[in-house]
Amino acid sequence: MSEKAKKPQKLKARLPRGFVDRSAADIHATNEMIEKIRRVYELYGFDPVETPLFEYTDALGKFLPDSDRPNEGVFSLQDDDDQWMSLRYDLTAPLARHVAENFNEIQLPYRTYRAGYVFRNEKPGPGRFRQFMQFDADTVGAAGVQADAEMCMMMADTLEALGIQRGDYVVRVNNRKVLDGVMEAIGLGGEDNAGRRLNVLRAIDKLDKFGPEGVKLLLGPGRKDESGDFTKGAGLGEEQIEKVLFFVGIKDYAASADDLAKLVAGTSKGEEGVEELNIIGALVTSAGYDATRIKIDPSVVRGLEYYTGPVYEAELSFDVTNEKGEKVVFGSVGGGGRYDGLVSRFMGQPVPATGFSIGVSRLMTALKNLGKLGQVKPLAPVLITVMDGDVQSMGR
Repeated sequence: MSEKAKKPQKLKARLPRGFVDRSAADIHATNEMIEKIRRVYELYGFDPVETPLFEYTDALGKFLPDSDRPNEGVFSLQDDDDQWMSLRYDLTAPLARHVAENFNEIQLPYRTYRAGYVFRNEKPGPGRFRQFMQFDADTVGAAGVQADAEMCMMMADTLEALGIQRGDYVVRVNNRKVLDGVMEAIGLGGEDNAGRRLNVLRAIDKLDKFGPEGVKLLLGPGRKDESGDFTKGAGLGEEQIEKVLFFVGIKDYAASADDLAKLVAGTSKGEEGVEELNIIGALVTSAGYDATRIKIDPSVVRGLEYYTGPVYEAELSFDVTNEKGEKVVFGSVGGGGRYDGLVSRFMGQPVPATGFSIGVSRLMTALKNLGKLGQVKPLAPVLITVMDGDVQSMGR
């Protein structure tokens, strides 16, 4: 042969986008944090359970197979009998499947916790990964909002056990029923208005970012940002906007509860939701958790796909420096709510449930900012020297 044989090309070592290799220091810090969280959960009487990384796709709720493959958002494959399976998107839907499948053996209320990786088939970006860890606690089989109040108190205790001081965090609480009541009160009830309700929720969710004036524009005709990009608004009228802004602008819930009750009076669930918030407020206050630790806050709008009652969010209120060098409030490190319909999908009967999920990586970043992690030094390495075939000496 006249030509030299081509050398086989070297395989390129590439970490998949949106995934990370974890260092020893990161693993030690994570283990240290999870152990502290676990101790609080077990003091409250919660026991561990573990579900697999894969579930049948139809068990994951809104992420169902279409005619060719499951919708985007989950990593999916077909097994050998052509059934779609997906890597779990969160830890809640797998728990709902586990409870339904073992319902006759489980003693209610079923109080459980679990930590594990979840997977999102989304475009990765700064601080946004396709694999990350969550730590959840759930109570299944308790219909009363006492269980929701307990979740909020347990979250406050967890943050303090991790070294986050009072004043540096708050657990904010809202209720899906109240939000639905406000929507009904402004004429956006029913299935026909689902799209407009979603636009209103998206606008409310921008309150911290754009303030009341920015939200007012998003609720109305729309908003143009500094670059000139225009975001179409929800198209509400002046009176509708006023009612929504009153609701999300409530700072002192106790002083505004009566006005809120009037706003949602006559709606199918609104009055019930206000009463539930009142009970949660009374329970946490009587247990010694004042509004600086657990606060009723109608501006909380978090992932409302399957929540049916109280929703809650744990936020850290100290400043950190972002990628652009700006001082910003750290923000949310976890949240959850009541999801009475999730287990019921498998059962054909009502099964109440409520739960809280901590974003482990995000909370760990916050603890590192506060100097609360990685203080324990790992064991020093051991050196073994071989002097000859018969004698070994060992020293530190």
